Amino acid sequence: MIKILIADDHTIVRKGLVQILADSPDPIMVDEASDGNDALAKAIASDYDLVLLDISMPGKGGLEVLKELKAHKPRLPVLILSMHPEEQYAVRALRSGASGYLTKGSAADELLNAIQKVLFGGKYVSSSLAEKLAGSLDENVEKPLHESLSNREFQVMRMIGAGMTATEIATEISLSVKTVSTFRTRILHKMRMKNNAELTYYVINNKLVD
Repeated sequence: MIKILIADDHTIVRKGLVQILADSPDPIMVDEASDGNDALAKAIASDYDLVLLDISMPGKGGLEVLKELKAHKPRLPVLILSMHPEEQYAVRALRSGASGYLTKGSAADELLNAIQKVLFGGKYVSSSLAEKLAGSLDENVEKPLHESLSNREFQVMRMIGAGMTATEIATEISLSVKTVSTFRTRILHKMRMKNNAELTYYVINNKLVD
């Protein structure tokens, strides 16, 4: 019996994934988590064969959960299933220890194939993502400025770029407004920018928001 934890804050998405997994030729037992904190607690407390993890969840975001989970259970495969396009998060997720990255627009067959590959110790990436990964390994290619940001800083930068206020960001990711302001200061410094307008232009120009 394969044990899989589905971590996603949308009930309809979780139920849809349960239906897809029911078509697997192998017997699968599924647990569900509706936010990052719940996902992390369940994944650490139980012995799962695989975690299907969303990026955008209340509280701890998917990348934060991934990092902490890998510290506790480095051998546990984690497959990221996100609504965000590959160019926004995929390389960052794989560098953080994910075994694969799929968008929620992927076909059911592709998801089942990805799960099988990851369960057997492999990595799952699309052909387009494989090209991006190969390019990111080229030392002669100048890395984009946002590659210097931590996962949380990257998340906050995207939210600023989407026009969210510090208060809205703080509420969304369960931080204080002061902490969000500290992140903003660090981001501007690392990105060599002076204000939110420059940051927003960069985020939109580099297609880092949906």
